[in-house]
Amino acid sequence: MHEKYPEGSGNTRIVGKQRFVIFVVCFALITIAVISRYGYLMLREPPESGAVERPGGRGSILDRNGRILALEVRTGNITLWRPDMKSAEDLSRELAPLLEQSQNEIYSRITNTRSDSIRLKQQVRESSVDDIAAAIKEGRLPGVGIEHVVGRIYPEKTLASQLIGFLNADYKAGGGVEYAFDEALSPDTSPRSPFGPQYPRSGDQVVLTIDVHVQSILETIAQQVLTENRAEAVMFMAMDPRTGDILGAASLPNFDLNNVGNSTETSRMDRPTVWAYEPGSVFKIFSLAALLETKAIAPNTYFTCNGYYERITAQGERVIIRCLSPHGRVSAREILLYSCNSGAAYAADQLASQTFYDQLQNLGFGKRTGAGNTGETVGIFRSPEQWSGRSKPTIAFGQEISVSALQMLKAATAIANDGILVSPRIVLHTISPREQPPVPFIPEPPRRVLSVETSRRIRNYMAETASDLGTGFRANVGDLPLGVKTGTAQMRDPRTGAYSSKDYVASTLAMLPAENPSLVLYLVIVKPYGDETFGGRIAAPPIREAAEALINYLGIPRGRNPQITHSGTIFIPPLPIPEVGEFMPDFSGTAKRQLTSLLLRDDLMVQIRGDGWVVRQSPAPGTRITSDTVIILELE
Repeated sequence: MHEKYPEGSGNTRIVGKQRFVIFVVCFALITIAVISRYGYLMLREPPESGAVERPGGRGSILDRNGRILALEVRTGNITLWRPDMKSAEDLSRELAPLLEQSQNEIYSRITNTRSDSIRLKQQVRESSVDDIAAAIKEGRLPGVGIEHVVGRIYPEKTLASQLIGFLNADYKAGGGVEYAFDEALSPDTSPRSPFGPQYPRSGDQVVLTIDVHVQSILETIAQQVLTENRAEAVMFMAMDPRTGDILGAASLPNFDLNNVGNSTETSRMDRPTVWAYEPGSVFKIFSLAALLETKAIAPNTYFTCNGYYERITAQGERVIIRCLSPHGRVSAREILLYSCNSGAAYAADQLASQTFYDQLQNLGFGKRTGAGNTGETVGIFRSPEQWSGRSKPTIAFGQEISVSALQMLKAATAIANDGILVSPRIVLHTISPREQPPVPFIPEPPRRVLSVETSRRIRNYMAETASDLGTGFRANVGDLPLGVKTGTAQMRDPRTGAYSSKDYVASTLAMLPAENPSLVLYLVIVKPYGDETFGGRIAAPPIREAAEALINYLGIPRGRNPQITHSGTIFIPPLPIPEVGEFMPDFSGTAKRQLTSLLLRDDLMVQIRGDGWVVRQSPAPGTRITSDTVIILELE
C-alpha cells in the first residue's frame, strides 16, 4: 500500500507550513483576547452606585455609641526621583502647601539626601494625594511620584489601646480585638466572594461594649493613681453586671496605637485579661458567699479573732495566719466589715475542701471568661489534692489563688444579680456590610450559681463596709448607697518564692446602687510605692471619684438626682435652686436647666461652662458675695 504523500515530498512541507500558520494565528487571537480583556478590566468605569456593593477594606472598630476607634484609610507615600527634578527650590515651594510642611523643611530633605530616590513623606491623607496627583498630571512636580498604600488609624490614640489592639508593619493583627476578631474585620477576598477576588467584600464592623466617655474617665483617674502612688501598673474596670458589658477597661501604662514602634511589651500588655495575681481580701465576698450558700456557716455563726488564726492539722502541721489586729467576736458581717483574715480562715474550716473548691469554680475561678479578649489567663487555682494545711484558710482571704480582673468581674455579677452569673464581654455585636442584622456576641448564657438570699446578704454586708464602720468608708458617695470591699495582697518575691515585705496589690471593688446594682467598679494598683499601700486607703478614694462622675453620666438615680417615670404625660415642677444671697451656696450636682434663672439676675455675674451637672464652682461655698464677684459654674 502506498502513502498518499511520501516522506520528503513537497506536499508534506506544504501541510507543515499550513499547520504552523494556523497555530500562529490562534495564538495571536488568544493573546489579543487576553490583552483586550485585561485592558477592559483596567480601564472600565466603576459600576454605578447602588448597582453592586463597592469593594472595601478592613472593617472599623467602634465604641457602643458609634464613636470610631479604628478606621482604614487610603493614604500615599510621596516620593522623588532626583534625576527628573529640575529645581529643588521650585519643587519645595510647590510641595509645601500640598504636604503641609514648610518649604525649608522640604528643601532641606531634598538637598541633604544623597540617594537619587527620596521618600518625602509617608501616609499622606487621600485628599492631599489627589491634589498632588493633579499637580503631577499638569507637569508642575517633575520627579515626584505616589505610592498608594492602605493604612489603619486610631483616632483616640492611647485610649483603650490594649483592648483595641493594632496592626503591625505588614498589616497583620497584633493583639486585642484586631487579632481576636481578625476574620470578621478582614475583607472577603476568597473566590466565593459574590464580587470575586478582585472586588472583595468589606470586613464587618465590630462594635465594642466600651463607652469612650467612661473609658476616658477611668483612664484619667487611673493615671492620677499611677503617678501619685508611683505604682508599677493600674487596672480600672467598669461593667454593667446585668448584661456583662465592659463599659471601660483602663490598663496603665498604655501606648499610642498610631505609633506602636515606640511602645514596650509592658505597655502593650492587656493586664485585665492576661495577668494572674492574688486578689487579697476583696476575694472574701466570694468565699463567704460560698460558705453561706452551702450553709457551712449561718449569718449568726461567730468566731473569735485574737489577732491570728491557729490550727494543728491531722498530720501535725501547725498553721498560723496573722490578722491586722484582734477583732474579737466576728460573724460573716464583721469579717467583711473589718476585713478579718483569721475570721475568714476559721469560717473556711467549716466546709469540706472539695465543696469549697467546687463552689468557687462555679463562680468562674480557674476558668476563662470568654469575654472576647486574646490570651486570656485561667489563673492559678489548684485542686484540693494539691492543697496544704494552709491552703483552704488562706484562699478564703484571697491568697494562694491567682485570678484575672475579668474573673473577678464575672464573679461579681452573681452577687449583683441576685445569684445569676453573667459572663463579661468586650464586644457588643458585629455588623455586616451587606445590610444584615447585627450579630450579638454572647460568651455563654447566664446561669444561677447563688440563691437570692445569699447574694443580697453579701451586698448588705458590702454596703455596711462602705459606712464609717468599715474599711471602705473612703469610697462612700453619700447620697447613694454602694457596696464595697477593699483588699491588700502581698506579692510573691520571684527570687525567694516567699511573700514580699514591700510589694503589694491594693484594690477595691464596688457595686452601685447596693440594693440593685447597675454598675460594678474594680480598681487594682500593682506595687504602689510609699507610706500607704492598703486598698482601703489608696484604692477606695479613686472609686468614689469615678462613681461621682459615672453616676451622673449613666443616669443612676441618687438622692440629689431624682428620676421620675410614668406611663403617660406628666408635669414636673421646677426643681429648687440654691439661693444666692450674701454668701455663696453649694451648687454641687445642680443640673444645668436649674441654673438658667441665675442668668436673668442683674445683680450677679454668672458664667456657666459645659453641660450636665455642676462639678466645680468658684468661689467656694460660704464665700461672701460682693458686687464684683464673678460666679463660675463648671458642668460635666
